[in-house]
Amino acid sequence: MPDKITCAALFTHGRPERIGDAESRVHELAAAAGVELVALGEGSPDLVVGLGGDGTMLRALRATLGAATPVFGVNFGRMGFLTSAEGHKLEEALGRVFAGEYRTVELCTLSASLAEGPQVAVNDVVVTSAEPGRMVELGWEVGGEELGSQPCDGLICCTPSGSTAYNLSNGGPVMMWGLEAMAITFVAPHSLHARPLVLPRGHDLNVTNRSPAQHVTVLVDGKSVTDLAPGAGLSVSIGDQTATLAVLPEVSFFSRYHSVFP
Repeated sequence: MPDKITCAALFTHGRPERIGDAESRVHELAAAAGVELVALGEGSPDLVVGLGGDGTMLRALRATLGAATPVFGVNFGRMGFLTSAEGHKLEEALGRVFAGEYRTVELCTLSASLAEGPQVAVNDVVVTSAEPGRMVELGWEVGGEELGSQPCDGLICCTPSGSTAYNLSNGGPVMMWGLEAMAITFVAPHSLHARPLVLPRGHDLNVTNRSPAQHVTVLVDGKSVTDLAPGAGLSVSIGDQTATLAVLPEVSFFSRYHSVFP
C-alpha cells in the first residue's frame, strides 16, 4: 500500500447542485487526517480527489498526465465507472484513502498525429462527419497495411479506460484497465462485415478522409480539435504518457463493470 497522504488536490465539476456539501466534507476530513488540501495545479499533491462522474474523472486524469499523481473518484455523477465510491460513502472511502489504503492502476493513452500537432487522448479519438447525418468514406490502414475504405458515420479509436464510453454504446469491445491496447470501432458502418478490432502497441492506425466532398471532424476526448478535408488524414498510436487511477483495494475493473452495467 502507498504511504499515508500528506497533501491532496481537490477537483470537482463545479456543479454544487450535484455534489451538495461534499467539498466542505472533504475539507473537514482532510483537516482531521492532517492532510493539506490544495486546488489541482497547486503544490505537489500525493493524490487528486475527484468529486463528480466520469466527465470529472476524465478531466482530472488529463490534468495529471505524466505526473504519476493518482486520481481517486467519488461518484456524484450518473455512471461513475472510473470512480471508487458513491457520494454517500465519502467519509468512509476518503478516511481509508488518506491513510494510504488504496492501490493504483496505470491507464494508457492515445497519441493522435495531426497537422496542428500531436494530441493526447485518455478516452478516445473519434473521426466523424462534419455535417451530422451525412455519411463519410474513411480509408484505414494498420501497421502500414492497407485495409480498404468504409462508408460509415465515423470511427472510434479508444483506450481500455475509454472502451466503456462511446465505443461501448456502438457495440465495440470492452477492454480491461491496465492493457496497452486500443480498439477501433466504426460508427454505423454501411457494411455487413465491418467488425471492431483491438490492436497492441506498435500497430498504428492511419485514417484518411476519402469522401469526395465531405469534411470530417476529429474529436479528442470529446473535444473538436480539427477538420480533415477530402484526402487529408491522421494517425493514432498508443501514447507514451500514462494516467494513474487510484481505487480502493477491493475495487476492480470487473466489480465496477458488474455494478455499473448490471
